[in-house]
Amino acid sequence: MTLPRTQLDEAFAALRRDLVHPDGPRISTMRNYRYAIVPYDPADEFKLRERVRDLVGDLSSSGWVVLTLSLHKLLLRRIRAMGDAQVQRLIEAERAAAAVSPERGINYLRTKLGRELDGATGIAADVSREILAFTDAHPDKAERTLVCVGRCGALFPFFRVSALLKHLDGRTRNVPVVLLYPGERRGEAGLSFMGELDPDRDYRPRIYP
Repeated sequence: MTLPRTQLDEAFAALRRDLVHPDGPRISTMRNYRYAIVPYDPADEFKLRERVRDLVGDLSSSGWVVLTLSLHKLLLRRIRAMGDAQVQRLIEAERAAAAVSPERGINYLRTKLGRELDGATGIAADVSREILAFTDAHPDKAERTLVCVGRCGALFPFFRVSALLKHLDGRTRNVPVVLLYPGERRGEAGLSFMGELDPDRDYRPRIYP
């Protein structure tokens, strides 16, 4: 028996069609802005990873090179780079704030980590550096390179994904970048991060399906 296709299936089918377009990747109507977003229910994280593995395998067998980036790993790397002493101070200050109220503890971390992650030198710089290193390693694959950025939920509630895209613009050598977005689509171009935050409605990338 054939199972009905889910919205996630439709999104990845449409994404694949646009990537392998005979005239080159068509995930965006703008030639110099090759970004796309695949939103998914955070509860479907493992289903999402399966779809990504299938897409990577399919493209790789057709001569593509695919970089999959975990924002969770990049976040941990950035926190470790702060040094043990500073991390310990953050932990102690968060515990003290949370003892007053859980919201105060979260707000403290949101403020402190937000400063570390935001801006052109924040986590967007880490993502850009990984992409540039990958393209340097595959100079002959400019039109057959894909970057999938996942595990965005690790940034919640410290950093909004829309800020990541803003600071990545112009720093990816125009290779197709697909952001795997845990959240809800609201309206034509609105996305609510993790289904919790008020939706951002100024996304420029195509939202699949």
